Amino acid sequence: MVRRIGILGGTFDPVHIGHLRGALEVAEMFDLDELRLIPNARPPHRETPSCSAEDRLAMVRLAVADLPPLAVDARELERDRPSYTLDTLISLRAELAAEDQLLLIVGWDAFCGLPTWHRWEELLDYCHILVLQRPDAGSEAPQALQDVVAARSVPDPQALAGAAGQIAFVWQTPLEVSATQIRQLLASGKSVRFLVPDAVLAYINAHGLYRASN
Repeated sequence: MVRRIGILGGTFDPVHIGHLRGALEVAEMFDLDELRLIPNARPPHRETPSCSAEDRLAMVRLAVADLPPLAVDARELERDRPSYTLDTLISLRAELAAEDQLLLIVGWDAFCGLPTWHRWEELLDYCHILVLQRPDAGSEAPQALQDVVAARSVPDPQALAGAAGQIAFVWQTPLEVSATQIRQLLASGKSVRFLVPDAVLAYINAHGLYRASN
């Protein structure tokens, strides 16, 4: 039986309800067998995370506990080099059957920045790309990306065919929550209750994460 695996990368610094709700909606919409949250170790395009890899991984594990089909994949944290999505896709593909579908989930802003990614033209050799678009997305994709979209996109996200090679767009209204906002609230001593899962909040409090002294 063909399996359908989604992957969602991020620093998850910290993981919050916006990540989890968006991931769960995609998992249900596409009837995914599994949707793996993959914490980045040293993301090439972003600043160094505030928390250690160990803390961020622990929080994601707490967040998805008993929440199938969401799962955690720690492979990027096990690398002693920057986290390149292509390397992750290659290693994942090697573990799957040839016909299994691998769906890389990215937001609109990240998708527009794809031409700056390491060997980005090869991504579609290993996966389909599922782009989450929000109604207020006003920017246009760069020309290099527009050409790929014209050649590889499908109008119906449910019609992704084969193991890899296509692009689909999904309209999604995300929760207005950001990790930056959560870190700022915690640094100023304010509550982030209901912005992160209770188990994650308990971990943050127990370890004194994101406080001003950090």
